[in-house]
Amino acid sequence: MFAYLEGRVTEKRPDSMVVEAGGVGFLVSATPETISRLGGEARSRVYTKVVAKQDDVWEIYGFATREEEEMFEKLISVSGVGPKLALSVLSSLPVRELALALVSGDVKALKRVPGVGPKVAQRLLLELRDKVSDEELVGEMAALPGAAAPGKAEGGAVQDALAALLALGYTQAEAATALSRVKDPGASAEELIRQALRAMAQM
Repeated sequence: MFAYLEGRVTEKRPDSMVVEAGGVGFLVSATPETISRLGGEARSRVYTKVVAKQDDVWEIYGFATREEEEMFEKLISVSGVGPKLALSVLSSLPVRELALALVSGDVKALKRVPGVGPKVAQRLLLELRDKVSDEELVGEMAALPGAAAPGKAEGGAVQDALAALLALGYTQAEAATALSRVKDPGASAEELIRQALRAMAQM
């Protein structure tokens, strides 16, 4: 099918929006974050996933970023997780928060999502923990309070600190959890590593 729609968002609803492209209004299900980011008079690009239902009915799920679309794909690859539940997960836990919850084994965060019980939460951790990319993890670390946006100096320091901790033999979960506890994420890579190591010593 099509990879994205490009046009104006003409209508917004709590869990969907209408994207006008080529003179056709497409009803697109999306997270509140995506819906809030798109709209206005400017044309928007909405990355899409088309899901077939019974009786030849098709549903379109839309995302403001490739990152969100890729996480959606990972979620629906998990046994028992359909597109609506995957969207519910992303609505409750944006990509960066979800990535950290997965690698750090935060079952409580997952169980707070409507429709996700203990079994589904454990299945999400089991099947997706090792599928979270370094880019998603670095994006989460760089988004911590006080950190710069990815690509800026401090964001690079966070990425360097994460890489150093992984090189020291720590797992992604351990490194991500330790860095999330650093009180000054805008510090240099060396300082981030020192504080993360202290945090791990207390874990």
